[in-house]
Amino acid sequence: MHDVLPGQTPLWQYAEQMIRETLGAYGYSEIRLPLVEKTELFKRSIGEVTDIVEKEMYTFDDRNGDSLTLRPEGTAGCLRACLEHGLLHGQVLRLWYYGPMYRHERPQKGRYRQFFQLGVETYGMAGPDIDAELILIMDRLWRKLGIRDKVRLQLNSLGTIAERLIYRESLVSYFQEHLEELDEDSLRRLETNPLRILDTKNPAMQQLVANAPELMAYLGEESLEHFRTLTATLEDLGISYEINSRLVRGLDYYSKTVFEWVTDELGSQGTVCAGGRYDGLIEQLGGRANYAVGFAMGIERLLALIETLGNAPVTRTVDVYMIRVGEKAEQEGLRFAEVIRNEAPGLKLQVNCGGGSFKSQFKKADKSGAEYAVILGDDEVSRGEVGVKSLRHQQEQQTLTRQQTIAFLQGLFTSRPE
Repeated sequence: MHDVLPGQTPLWQYAEQMIRETLGAYGYSEIRLPLVEKTELFKRSIGEVTDIVEKEMYTFDDRNGDSLTLRPEGTAGCLRACLEHGLLHGQVLRLWYYGPMYRHERPQKGRYRQFFQLGVETYGMAGPDIDAELILIMDRLWRKLGIRDKVRLQLNSLGTIAERLIYRESLVSYFQEHLEELDEDSLRRLETNPLRILDTKNPAMQQLVANAPELMAYLGEESLEHFRTLTATLEDLGISYEINSRLVRGLDYYSKTVFEWVTDELGSQGTVCAGGRYDGLIEQLGGRANYAVGFAMGIERLLALIETLGNAPVTRTVDVYMIRVGEKAEQEGLRFAEVIRNEAPGLKLQVNCGGGSFKSQFKKADKSGAEYAVILGDDEVSRGEVGVKSLRHQQEQQTLTRQQTIAFLQGLFTSRPE
């Protein structure tokens, strides 16, 4: 787990703002979910024989003896909330959530045991148009962040559960003929989750996987038509994509569309966003049969990509630093600072507290990163004047009236683009 220090938070805030703006543009509503759920929820949704449930969950018994788990992902909790509060009855939903998730994985660069995730979930829409809308959302976000040319969209279709069961038999039969080429993880998955073998990152198995039967050959006409309509829609919208026949999900409730946005800029941690249709999960959790499709994106990995590409915006915590020296200036400075904040909304004004000489306060002003210092001494207070000094450019200090100071700061900082 890791701390996000003050020097890092502006980049987080920038990404969070871009996410909120993008989802708002498509009419999505935020839902806020508990960090802790009953363990049974994840066993039912994710499955007891998955790595997440078997090895990675932070699970404990509370004082009542109930088994609780820190959420390892958000989909199950979001769907639980919708079912619990009757939100799925005869309506469609477009939801998003954001916050920490927890998995006891082996830490590595870009992967933490507490990690932040954006989740987007939609319910009640059967057609491929909503699949396309989710892809459009991410396409727009990449453009806003200036990284669209560094991510690629990969697509596949998993068909229906019935189609996948037939394919699974063929896949198991194929891998059983090559047992000596399977690694330890794949041998285990052959018994529990054979489709996940296709997702292996082991270079020694890539040729074996490449020669395996392809799921698309086992799909029926309805699944194929859904996929054809989606790809045609994306082409019409000018969104490029790659069909990746090895792109799978290990859980049975997934169906039809699956997609990932991947990058070559982060080494082996190449998936930035992953999504898909999971129509079967609602019934699995006790609801009526319904449609669902969504995606999740790891925030740490997104920020690593932005930083790697040098696309992080330059942000300041402080625009203006107020220097106050003298008893009258100390008293009047706080009052004048409030007037400035009222008149110049959006301005980041920090007032020196704790006293100090002019020299020491100027050092603090410079260290704050502020662009300007506003200077008040007892003499300035008596004359109704204010000193204004640029901290970043070689310019003479100005002496202004209070109203002129407010107008000067308004012109500098309130008309700037956010």
